[in-house]
This record gives sequence, structure tokens and C-alpha cells, in this order.
Amino acid sequence: MQIKNIEKFIDKQKVSFICSIDSGCFPNIKAMLMPRKRNGLKEFYFSTNTSSIRVEQYKNNPNACIYFYHKGLIKYTGVMLIGKMEILTDQQSKNMLWKRGDTLFYKKGVTDPDYCVLKFTAQSGRYYCDLKTESFKL
Repeated sequence: MQIKNIEKFIDKQKVSFICSIDSGCFPNIKAMLMPRKRNGLKEFYFSTNTSSIRVEQYKNNPNACIYFYHKGLIKYTGVMLIGKMEILTDQQSKNMLWKRGDTLFYKKGVTDPDYCVLKFTAQSGRYYCDLKTESFKL
């Protein structure tokens, strides 16, 4: 397993999953669009609603996990990354991820208080492919 191959794999996926921990210490998972920005395997940026349950959960417990997978006819590949999630509400972060058409979700535009950025910082991961699993540190 090479980091560059994992990065290429992630870039090809259309859906990602983020996991947070609720007040009862149970994991909660949610399907998301792909991260809007990625710095290697270390940092991933997602856009979301400030008012979402997920944001509240990350405020209370920043422990997080993100997951990417592809299921082919025969081959299944998955990458899990474990780390911390931050909620960014500063205008520079919001501007960095803003895309034309986002007003569909955030009616007041890039300055909408219900628009924020989730920044995931990975610490370690697991890669699965061809019935083999490999753990790695970042």
C-alpha cells in the first residue's frame, strides 16, 4: 500500500462517510459528498450546515472518522481515517470552500451563518483491498 495510491483512490470516489459521537457515546455515521478540499491524507474539508446535529456532536466531542469505499463486481476497497474534526466559521475558511450553486443550500450566500466548514485532521488509518487490511500512521 502506498499513500499516493490511496490518495488517487479517494479522489475517484463520489461519496464519503463521516462519523461523530453522540451524547450517549454512540457512533453516528452520515453520507456526505466528497470533501471540497484535501491536503494529502492529513486534512479534509467538508461544507455543512452550522445548525446540523453533526456540528453539535463535533463541538462536544471532536473524535471523528471518515470512510471512502468502492465496490466493484469482484473487488471491494475501503479506506478509514481516524482523527479530529474542527468546526470552522471564519470567513476565510468559508470563502475557501464556497462554490457557485451553494446558495441552493445556504440562502444567504457565503456569509450565511448556517454555513460552516468541517476540517478533519487524520492521525491514522486502515486500508482494505483484496482481502487484506493494513493499518498506517500519518
